[in-house]
Amino acid sequence: MSLPPLLVIIPMHPEQLSELQTRFEVIYRPSHHPTPEGWGPDGERVRFVLTNGSRGMSAAELTHLPNVELVSALGAGYENLDIAAMRARDIVVVHGAGANAPTVADQGFALLLAAIRRIPEYDAACRKGIWRDALPMQPGVAGKKLGIVGLGAVGRQFAKRGEGFDMQIGYRNRNRRDDLPSHYQYFDSVTALAEWADILVVTAPGGAESHHMINADVLRALGKDGFLVNLGRGSVVDTAALADALRNGVIAGAGLDVYEGEPSPPAALIDLQNIVLSPHVAGRSPEAEAATLSMFMENTRRYQAGEPVMTPL
Repeated sequence: MSLPPLLVIIPMHPEQLSELQTRFEVIYRPSHHPTPEGWGPDGERVRFVLTNGSRGMSAAELTHLPNVELVSALGAGYENLDIAAMRARDIVVVHGAGANAPTVADQGFALLLAAIRRIPEYDAACRKGIWRDALPMQPGVAGKKLGIVGLGAVGRQFAKRGEGFDMQIGYRNRNRRDDLPSHYQYFDSVTALAEWADILVVTAPGGAESHHMINADVLRALGKDGFLVNLGRGSVVDTAALADALRNGVIAGAGLDVYEGEPSPPAALIDLQNIVLSPHVAGRSPEAEAATLSMFMENTRRYQAGEPVMTPL
């Protein structure tokens, strides 16, 4: 029996491709930028597509995939998938919600600690022979008020880590959740959450609804002793407002795994000492990649078996 054709348009490791090839005829066309001209005869045969939220899949690209049945975003994000165009053609759309959440939260908490405790600065000073008396004293982390914007799978994992540091937990979601510990405090606006929090962590997805949700007003509300961590999407934070806030002491510091203009370096931020950056790697680990690929394989297995998929969009 012939294997169903799968179009993969994101970079993948050889071992991941090998696993996919056990179940699919893999058409591997990784590209950071969309390819509106299509994929020739291969595109006409494709039944499944594997992409991610950053790369996405546009309506124009779908016109070159007349037989596609299912499109999957490998991670949790799906901001650049034209879901309306897919639904119009009855294409099943799934994503990898929650599969890499522990790894993302690990990286986010590392950024939080590094930003608050100035780990990169202290490391550089130590290598230069600078002793502690010549360096600024930084605040502790335990017992602080942790505000989370977007309490989904990553946000819940982050909150669990915060509880290990005896933090108070507050959150802002589109809707109040009724499945949380009773001591989690709900806020009806991001600004109100920022006013309450010592540390504001963003795990909200990208897209038009959340564009520049973290703006100058929110940063002022967070205040001169506050810290920002962004694990969601770069578009959620107004980069110019953040750069201004960091330069002028509006907030104390920040840690970002995502930023506007990826993969180019965030030019407005890289000369600042009170920010710690990582290149959108929070969701990447052997464990996370195995879990996200396993979720994709299970979603496609269920679809082919006529069963409900795990993580529909």
